[in-house]
Amino acid sequence: MSFAGVYSLDTVTLVLLCAVAVLIIAYFRNGSQSHVELNFPPGPTPLPIIGNLHLLDLKKSHLTLMELSEKYGPIFTIKLGMLKAVVLVGYETIKDALINHPDQFAGRAHIPIFEELTQGFGIAFSTGESWRQMRRFTISTLRDFGMGKKTIEDKIIEEAHFLIKMFESHKGQEFNPAIELSAAVGNIICSILFGDRFDYDDQTFIILVKAINESAKLSGSPMIQLYNAVPILGFLYRSKKKLWKNQNLIWQFTKDFITKNYQTLDANNPRSFIDVFMLKQQQESGNPNTYFHKNNLVFTVADLFGAGMETTSTTLRWAMLLMMKYPQIQEKVHDEITTVIGSERFPRTEDRKNLPYTNAVIHEIQRFANIVPLNVMHSTTEDLNFKGYFFPKGTPVIPLLTSVLYDKTQWETPNDFNPSNFLDAEGKFVKRDAFTPFSMGPRACAGQSLARMELFLFFTILIQRFRFQVPPNVTNLELSSDVGFTLIPKYQNVCAVYR
Repeated sequence: MSFAGVYSLDTVTLVLLCAVAVLIIAYFRNGSQSHVELNFPPGPTPLPIIGNLHLLDLKKSHLTLMELSEKYGPIFTIKLGMLKAVVLVGYETIKDALINHPDQFAGRAHIPIFEELTQGFGIAFSTGESWRQMRRFTISTLRDFGMGKKTIEDKIIEEAHFLIKMFESHKGQEFNPAIELSAAVGNIICSILFGDRFDYDDQTFIILVKAINESAKLSGSPMIQLYNAVPILGFLYRSKKKLWKNQNLIWQFTKDFITKNYQTLDANNPRSFIDVFMLKQQQESGNPNTYFHKNNLVFTVADLFGAGMETTSTTLRWAMLLMMKYPQIQEKVHDEITTVIGSERFPRTEDRKNLPYTNAVIHEIQRFANIVPLNVMHSTTEDLNFKGYFFPKGTPVIPLLTSVLYDKTQWETPNDFNPSNFLDAEGKFVKRDAFTPFSMGPRACAGQSLARMELFLFFTILIQRFRFQVPPNVTNLELSSDVGFTLIPKYQNVCAVYR
């Protein structure tokens, strides 16, 4: 090797060492001084590069954050690699932030994987004026297509017929209902977005359902959490490549459908959410600053398709698991349904008021399942003084939903599955302010009224028709969750015995 070569190599090494040294100094300064300088909340001292990642169980980050709150209080700072975030814990603290300061906490934090996947478009991970217009348009259009009304109720009941046939085909034998539940719930949002449903044996539809379910697991996996913390190492993570592959499937399906729809678009007869968006797009074609363009259409449809399918179907999977775990509760629900409604006609939304115990069980399933424990990270939209601390504009904020749904000051038995959390002494259903599975404030789930209707109808119809039993080879049914962005039941097989 020549002297010049050695000199060149040493120079590169020296530059790299200097860069690492600068990073280390910067991390120590950020970790040890910025809390004081900016009056940030307290928190554990971060290490260079990784911050506080060494303190987190990345398979159960929400539980680790709950433990840290016992030491640092209801508002504390956590360093996730490159990202310094504020964690809000407990019903009172999170309500104060999201309800009493709705606009100031309505931003969306910069999360590398979601920024790459959505490019700032759509509704779930966008921010600013684009988010406001997409959310306003989405809620209005969903309502026009029957969200929370009898028209969509009829579609859910129609879909329940198909789901019952699928469950019956297993003849009481053990099976995994994940795909069937996702397809059934997915068809409801598809009827709004695309104007039609898909058969359960439609291979394109099944591929999309599987892609969405897999993405829900991957986006909350330890590898993706590490990528969000230290994105410079993204090339090492296979999970990121799988996410991109799944997202491309959903995008391409949506783009193809939009292209096909455009050819038969009728301004006097909009058939779907996509039609209404395209008509709005035409109306604003002369506005160079419009937010109604193809990218926002594709990403908004993809957001609604994924969120509208995955969260509700996951909750229904928890419902089956919990009914198998507590058969006496399942039978009490069935008895109430058959007493009030009978076994011939299907339940309707109007029956909810006469089914207090069933309603309480559904609410307790949502509370206990806690399927989006970390919420989706918010950010402050302006400089803000909050509860004695100063948050600069753009501060990432984690409103920890687990801490609300399991708040010891709000629930008598927060760690147990107990429908009495939603019943008074006379057995009447009671609303609870801390029941916030859809989050709170402007960033709360846009489709929550649809989700509530789906959960009530699918659950009551299935319990009316089937008894869910533990498979014969299972001796200890655990209520544990798998790793993911949403908490999915680890054990998923059921035996659905037709009554």
